Amino acid sequence: MKEIAILGSTGSIGTQALEVIRLHPDLFHAQVLAAHVNVELLLKQAHEFNPSAIVITDKDAGEKFKSSYNGSAEVYIGDGTLEKAAVRDDVDIVLVSVVGINGLLPTLEAIRAGKEIALANKETLVAGGALVIEEAKKHHTLIRPVDSEHSAIFQCLLGQDIKKIHKLILTSSGGPFLGKTREDLENVSLSDALKHPTWHMGQKVTLDSATMFNKGLEVIEAHWLFGVDYDDIDVVIQPQSIIHSMVEYIDGSIIAQMGNPDMRLPIQFAFTYPKRMETPSHEFMDWKKLSAIKILQPDYKVFRSLKLAYQAGKAGGDMTTVFNAANEEAIKAFIRSEIKFLSIFDVVEEVLDNWDVHDIHSIEDVISADKNARIASASAIQRFKC
Repeated sequence: MKEIAILGSTGSIGTQALEVIRLHPDLFHAQVLAAHVNVELLLKQAHEFNPSAIVITDKDAGEKFKSSYNGSAEVYIGDGTLEKAAVRDDVDIVLVSVVGINGLLPTLEAIRAGKEIALANKETLVAGGALVIEEAKKHHTLIRPVDSEHSAIFQCLLGQDIKKIHKLILTSSGGPFLGKTREDLENVSLSDALKHPTWHMGQKVTLDSATMFNKGLEVIEAHWLFGVDYDDIDVVIQPQSIIHSMVEYIDGSIIAQMGNPDMRLPIQFAFTYPKRMETPSHEFMDWKKLSAIKILQPDYKVFRSLKLAYQAGKAGGDMTTVFNAANEEAIKAFIRSEIKFLSIFDVVEEVLDNWDVHDIHSIEDVISADKNARIASASAIQRFKC
C-alpha cells in the first residue's frame, strides 16, 4: 500500500489521480488532500477517501472548510502548509499538481524528506530546475514525470543509455488555434482560448496550450529532467494527440510512446513505476479507425512563446524563472480582459529583453527573481493595456 499526498486534489490532475486511486484501493490510499479554495469538492473528497491530513492554502476557504468538516483528519490552513503536508512521516509518494511556482517549495521539501516524487507541475523545474535537480541527485530521488509528454520520454528511455540520445522530440496538439495567423488571433476571447480540442484541463494550463507557452515550459522542463541540451530538444505538432513524445537515438532509431489521450495513464505509471497495471480507461487504440498520423511544424512567428522559451533556457541563470513569472502575470491580465491575447507574447518578450541575468544559488534567488519579474510584468502590462 502506497500512501499518497495529492497537492492539488481538486484540480484536473488531482481529480484524475483520485480516479486512479479509486480503481486500486488495495495499492493506494490518499493520505493527504490539498486544495486552494474549492471547499465543496474538497469536502466530498475528504468524505470518500478519508485522508489523515487536509490542506487548504487560502485562509478564508480554510475556515469555511473547518466549519463544515466533521472528519478526523488533521487540517492545515494557510501559507507553508503544502510543505508541512509533503514531509509527513505517513506519506510515501507526493503528487505535485498545484498550479504555478507554488509547487517548488513542497517539491524541494519532499525530496529532502526522502519521498517519491510524481511531478505534474511544470513551473517547479522551469523556475527552480537547478535547485530541484541538485537536491534530487543528492538524495538519490527519481522524479517521475506526470505530464504526458515527459512521461512519454521517461518511458522511451527505459532500458536505454541516456548518453546515446540524439534528440528529444516533444509533441503538441497545437491547441485550439492551430493554423491560425496573427490576424486571426487579433481579437480572440477568453472563451475561444479555453476550447481545447483534445484535453480537459484547468484554466491556466488550457490558456498556456492556446498560446503554446505550455510547450515552451515543457522544453525547459525536459532540459532539466533528462539533462539534454536545448539544441537537442525539438517540438512538433501532432494534432491527434496519439504520439505523446519521442526519443531519437544516435543510430537514427526513434522510439515513440503512443496511446489514447488520457492523463490517468501517466498518473498511474508514476504511481506504479516500474510496474504497469491495466489501463485506467479500459480502452485500447483502435487502429482500424486511424488512417494516418499527422506531423506538422509549429509556427514560431505566430506562437513566439517557443522562441522565447529557448531564449530563456539558453540564457540560463534566473531567466527561466522570469519567463515563467511573466507568462503567469500576462495570462492573469488576459483573463481580467486587461490585455489582448497576442499581448501575452508581447509582455513576456519585453520582460525577457530587459532582464539582466543572475545566477541561481538558493531558493531565495528564485523567490527574488520571481517577485521582481512580476513587478516588471505589471509595468509591461500597463503599456499593452487594451
